[in-house]
Amino acid sequence: MRPESRRDFRTCAQMSPAGEISVGGFLRDMEESPAFYVCRQDGRRWREKGQKECTALKKYFRRFWLAYPLLVMKMFVFYWQTDRLDMMDVYEVPVLTVFFLIGLFEVCCLGKGRVGRWAFYFCYTFVTLLMFADAAYSSYFGKYISVNQLYQISSLGQIAGDGNVVGAAVSPGCMWTLLDYPFLLLFFRIRQESWKEESGQKKKYKRWAFRLTLSGGMAVVMVCLWLYYGWNPQHLRSVQKVNHIEFFTYHTNDILVNVVGKMKRKEVDKEVIAKSMEENVPKSSGEAYRGVAKGRNLILIQTESLNQFVIGRNYDGKEITPNLNRLLEEDTLYFNHFYSNTGVGNTSDAEFSVLNGLYPNDERECYRLYVDNTFHGLPWMLREKGYEALAFHGYTKTFWNREEAYKNQGFQHFYSEEELDVTEVSGFGLTDKEMFRQAVDILKEKKNPYFSFMITLTNHIPYELDEKLASLKLRPEDEGTTFGRYLQTVRYTDEAFGELIERLKKEGMYENTMIVIYGDHQGMNMETPSVKTRMTQFLGKEYHFDEMLKVPLLVHIPGLGEARTISTVGGQVDVMPTIANLMELDMKQPYVFGHDLLNTDEGFVAQISYIGKGSFLSEDGHLLFSLGKDGTVENGTLWDVRSGKKMSGRRSLCEAGSARALALLEVCKEVLDYNLIADYVNH
Repeated sequence: MRPESRRDFRTCAQMSPAGEISVGGFLRDMEESPAFYVCRQDGRRWREKGQKECTALKKYFRRFWLAYPLLVMKMFVFYWQTDRLDMMDVYEVPVLTVFFLIGLFEVCCLGKGRVGRWAFYFCYTFVTLLMFADAAYSSYFGKYISVNQLYQISSLGQIAGDGNVVGAAVSPGCMWTLLDYPFLLLFFRIRQESWKEESGQKKKYKRWAFRLTLSGGMAVVMVCLWLYYGWNPQHLRSVQKVNHIEFFTYHTNDILVNVVGKMKRKEVDKEVIAKSMEENVPKSSGEAYRGVAKGRNLILIQTESLNQFVIGRNYDGKEITPNLNRLLEEDTLYFNHFYSNTGVGNTSDAEFSVLNGLYPNDERECYRLYVDNTFHGLPWMLREKGYEALAFHGYTKTFWNREEAYKNQGFQHFYSEEELDVTEVSGFGLTDKEMFRQAVDILKEKKNPYFSFMITLTNHIPYELDEKLASLKLRPEDEGTTFGRYLQTVRYTDEAFGELIERLKKEGMYENTMIVIYGDHQGMNMETPSVKTRMTQFLGKEYHFDEMLKVPLLVHIPGLGEARTISTVGGQVDVMPTIANLMELDMKQPYVFGHDLLNTDEGFVAQISYIGKGSFLSEDGHLLFSLGKDGTVENGTLWDVRSGKKMSGRRSLCEAGSARALALLEVCKEVLDYNLIADYVNH
């Protein structure tokens, strides 16, 4: 209130009758005062100003100005957590993602009341959960999740139910993709109410019609871009590069390829397949070591998460794998450039590849996808020679669908957790020492020669081991870490190997048995930053895919008379033909995609998971080529697997090798999709 107004109030009080100050009279006199009129006008102006400011603030919050920055932030967080921020130079990727997110927000605003609101809630919830799933999957496998992984939900449920496996494998950073979710739902509701208010005012029909046209046009453009980049009708390399990275178009393309594409499956041309195999499957010649293990029992051991770097290496002056190291000194063929070639089935795909000499694929685990196919792998080949084929695993028989798959794989009996005595448990299930002990008890009663396929378990992520079973003294900084726990469980599994060898000797079973040991896949995942940092320190060089994908392969034949290290580049797909040579087994069908590593003319292994379909390892220069995450050769990385150093140039070699790897995988998938082995084999 202004000073003159206060003076007039005092004047009104002095003029009251009888010198008394009456409240009612004072108010009447005050209302008649010119000063009060001025005061009232001032108050009205202040109130109007406050209302305008409040209305402006409400409009600010009611409109999209806060939603847009959040959607842009969501885009950056997603590509940050999926390790694709360095690919934002492909400008269509961030532009398309932001456009689709904003378009979803604006188009759904046109819906009336609950219909539009719940449509947005459903769509945005689905998008957010899918982004979270992509970030989580990418933190372990280095790529987005596929519609094919829907078939793996039951296996994932079994894994998640036993130990902190998902927590150990998935980066907690993927939770950032959920940060914007509650705010966007709130802003959408406020935004929708703003539309409703404006649409109810006749004077603003034109404005509302303009926005309706704009959002409708946005919806049309969204659909066109979505289909063009997701479908890629002209098969343009530039478009393919985008839908390998961009979230919405990747999943559109994934559905079109893996769902719609299967409905249009063409007839297979067996001559084309035979020609492609002749050109691309690596060759072997010669008969070195032919039949040196003929007639012996075979124990084939798939070792859970066994990386090659632990072999022959010390930790604080102590051997990590003393028992495996001793095997290398006598009667053992050791392959030190041997690599995992698993698909999305990981462990189960490793054994599928080893047993059959076939590549898995990136669609789903082969034990479910091809459960009813006909095979002619090691179990069947040895059964034809009078062997009994048995499998052992200390976990539930339904995991990875082994119970059903092993029937057509050729195993006559599967000893799982349900049939073995669960006498000692650590981590997932029965300990390796107990599984080996009970397996020997069963095998020593067999009269016929046997093929025993054993799958270890104790060294499974998250590498939990009871303190009473741990024997490796860890440094304080490694206690409780993934790296420290891994070394501890590897040491335990190595001790189990030592006890198995001693038990076989004690029971008189050792001399007549060939023992083959290999790793199924990596234990130390370089996609986890803390693991990569500690592994780089431990190895004294950058920990990259060349070390991560390398797993050991040992072939121990008592009485062989030599210990040899073989540097040929090979993969799990090569194990079956290598064992077939050692045991003089007949392969009655032509669909074998590996080769005998003891008589190889070259080494070549196609890769599927982790470094991308189209990546490969080659004997030519001992190279590992990792395809770019955008699916292109030009953005790929070349490594020398002997020195562990990154290389540059050699573009033509990378292109030729990538094309060869893709051809091997595609042809092998056709063989499996059309069950072509059944043309040659009838069990």
